[in-house]
Amino acid sequence: MFEVSLDSEFSGCDFEDMRLTKRLPMIGKKLGERPNLSIPGSLESRAEMEAAYRFFDNENVTPEKILATHRARTLGRVSQSKVCLLVQDTTELDLTRPEQQVVGAGPLSANSRHGAYLHPLIAVTPDRLNLGAVWHKAWARDEIDTVRTPKQKSKRLEKMPIEEKESFRWVEGQRAARDVAECCVETQCVLVCDSEADIYEVMSENRSTLHGRPLEFLIRACQDRATDVPDQKILAAIHACEALHRTTVNVSARTAKTKIDNSKRGASRDARSAELTVKACQVTLRPPERHDRKLPPVTVNVVLAEELSPPPGESAIQWLLLTTLPVNTLEDILTVIDYYRCRWLIENYFKVLKSGCRVEERQFETIERELNAIAIYMVAAWRIHLLVHLGREVPDLDCSVLFEECEWKSVCVIAERKLPTRAPTLNQFIRMVASLGGYVKRKNTEPGYQTLWVGLHRMQDFAIAFQAFGPGSKVPTSERCVER
Repeated sequence: MFEVSLDSEFSGCDFEDMRLTKRLPMIGKKLGERPNLSIPGSLESRAEMEAAYRFFDNENVTPEKILATHRARTLGRVSQSKVCLLVQDTTELDLTRPEQQVVGAGPLSANSRHGAYLHPLIAVTPDRLNLGAVWHKAWARDEIDTVRTPKQKSKRLEKMPIEEKESFRWVEGQRAARDVAECCVETQCVLVCDSEADIYEVMSENRSTLHGRPLEFLIRACQDRATDVPDQKILAAIHACEALHRTTVNVSARTAKTKIDNSKRGASRDARSAELTVKACQVTLRPPERHDRKLPPVTVNVVLAEELSPPPGESAIQWLLLTTLPVNTLEDILTVIDYYRCRWLIENYFKVLKSGCRVEERQFETIERELNAIAIYMVAAWRIHLLVHLGREVPDLDCSVLFEECEWKSVCVIAERKLPTRAPTLNQFIRMVASLGGYVKRKNTEPGYQTLWVGLHRMQDFAIAFQAFGPGSKVPTSERCVER
């Protein structure tokens, strides 16, 4: 089992200034232990607060340097895994302020909203354990084009090299994933993306490594691409195949983000059980024309999981997956589907980052300081995200492997009203911590992210009190309580 310590994720980062190098672990630990509090509320004194703000404002401090040790340790965790899924996605950071806007922030979906975009590449296992972030990109838009018509914008984008487009981030993420595959010789690395990454350049990008095990990819298609067979597209090719499997899945309810969103992917729907048929085949994609380069044909395996009889008024569930993973057997095909389902972990990671670490509520004057702080909270969010799933995947692990004695003992005293003689299991302890954040312990439910991050914050206060006044403390018994 690997270490889940905030100290170890920040120690050793090189800022070419020993003061900054020593300061980061302190700041990272304090902010990571109380991620839902403000920065002044997370630190213990005015001196610490001023030191933190000077750190974020230092020109030698960058998100890449802050995350350097975390990335190195994440690569170590990836190397211990037989299979690693490298999931990339984009989330917007809404930094709109009522009066003075953050300097350097750009428009989001409209000129009235300001902020930036964050696009991380996180490593997860097929068992749903978040191993950490191995790469990320953050940027702010310069402006929204309100002069050109949609048709004019489309023509302009067609003539623009992909390196100049915002969508190039998906290619950059693919290259970062290939670098991970190059470093982790014994691990099968699979790039997993949602339909926004259905870009031909992502699939045609070089995936080979020096050790011979290539980076694989698994991308949800959003367009019915042409194949090398005349007048044939992907859906026609796979619909002609025989159904190999039938399965029933529970579809969650969804509310459209806007009232005018009527697209299949964004429309509202009710929760239901859906019966899906599963098919698979192999096709060679015909490369699209580009004005500045000639792209090669790409051979991919296709897996289709499709609902044939949706309820009246509901859109059919359809997963059209393009992959380089094998689909020779039914087990191979179901593995591809299960790997894609792991993509949802990055959505939960974003939820922890925004709701648990409250990164959009941090008050900084410039986007550079904001992004430096977000880099620290990315590690805090990773730790919370991982602990939730460790409690489910390795429930019988001794909690003392991941938590200090003062932490688990103090929580046991508060939650169970007794001092334990031995450490509880990880699942038992995670439930205790989450109960401090409002989780109601039941046999058939597991704690969620929100109750855990609140519980972890309270745990730190109890641990400090336990060290100061608990058994074995150096405070004399006569001084442990004072009568009024």
